[in-house]
Amino acid sequence: MTDKPPFDEAGRWPLQGLKVLDMGQVYNGPYAGFLMAQAGADVIKIEPLEGEAIRARGSSGEVPLAHVMLNAGKRGIAINLKSDDGRALFLDLVDKADVLLENFAPGAMDRLGIGSDVLLKRNPRLIYGSSTGYGVWGEEKNNLAMDLTIQAYAGIMSTNGPADGPPLKAGLAVVDFLGGVHLYAALMTALYERSVTGKGRVVEVAMQETALTAQATSMTAMHLAGGAQPPRRGNNHPAGTSAPYNVYECTDGHVAIICVRDNHWHALARAMGRPEAAEHPDFAESHARATNEARIDEMTEAWTRTLSKYEVARICKEQRVPAAPVRTLPEVAADQPLKTRRAMFDVDHRELGKVTVPGSPLRFHGSPEPEWVVNPLLGEHSGEILEEWLGVSEDVVDGLAAAGVVGVSE
Repeated sequence: MTDKPPFDEAGRWPLQGLKVLDMGQVYNGPYAGFLMAQAGADVIKIEPLEGEAIRARGSSGEVPLAHVMLNAGKRGIAINLKSDDGRALFLDLVDKADVLLENFAPGAMDRLGIGSDVLLKRNPRLIYGSSTGYGVWGEEKNNLAMDLTIQAYAGIMSTNGPADGPPLKAGLAVVDFLGGVHLYAALMTALYERSVTGKGRVVEVAMQETALTAQATSMTAMHLAGGAQPPRRGNNHPAGTSAPYNVYECTDGHVAIICVRDNHWHALARAMGRPEAAEHPDFAESHARATNEARIDEMTEAWTRTLSKYEVARICKEQRVPAAPVRTLPEVAADQPLKTRRAMFDVDHRELGKVTVPGSPLRFHGSPEPEWVVNPLLGEHSGEILEEWLGVSEDVVDGLAAAGVVGVSE
């Protein structure tokens, strides 16, 4: 490995030439489509004439930043799928597609007459990906699903928060994005299979199920409790098997420190000016520190309170102790190493002005340097897509727009 950027302008993207119809809405489906677009696929975002639901969440009529982030690199078309002509046009696009993804409620596509059975009969090579809250089959398939409700139902909230407080959701839309990542994985797995068999298939992801393995530590805590519900432990280790494992006050904020190995603790003890604690029988080994967690936290915070969060993090880094300052979002958005790796982009957006947006976390060595291409306006590429994919003339597109079959941006 090298510290030099691994880009090659003469290289190709891994999904170059792949045609994707992205019917995703809000976060879940659009993130899977975003990852495919950033890997070089031609991702066509299909929206109803009024636009997908998240467009309405912006203030003062402007598009919300989340929509901008998750739909970068895609082209956009608006189609009225409730009309016969709109469905016919959609089916023609499906005939040309490699992948279709959606995260509607179970049965929504069937009610429109364009369910997976219909689409794979027309295009047997199609990979049809569905992400729902609880699965497209089973007793719970019709439960209404949002990130918050699935965090509650999947057990995440029961273990999240302080011991003396109520259950709390994770601050991020963790299950929406777990769903999106797993949908991408399922689609790519099926594409590999198609490269061997030549046949498409349906893949599905249930958001609730993607949340289960992510709770490995909490499941361990339940096992250690003999199957009982483990208590909420705030920022301490969920299973109570490691210390220090917490967030500690500094002169200008907080720092997170975790010692998962004995040598981490021994190094931290020396850094704190408490070398005797490294060998003390109450602290020398992991199980002993876990038993004396409160004393460890008190000792550690007595040290961190005398320093800034970045100073603590610097000292810990020098001593090879896992630690990091608790950064604010503005601090993260201003992070130069992230921008050097093209993980964050400063862009002058046509609607929002100057904003910082994330790129794809997937890196393809030997491909061109990642770039950030603005999200499509509603129906911005309708004419372009219909002409390119289906050979539809500009006059016909104008007629379809006038009849309310497709939408075009002004």
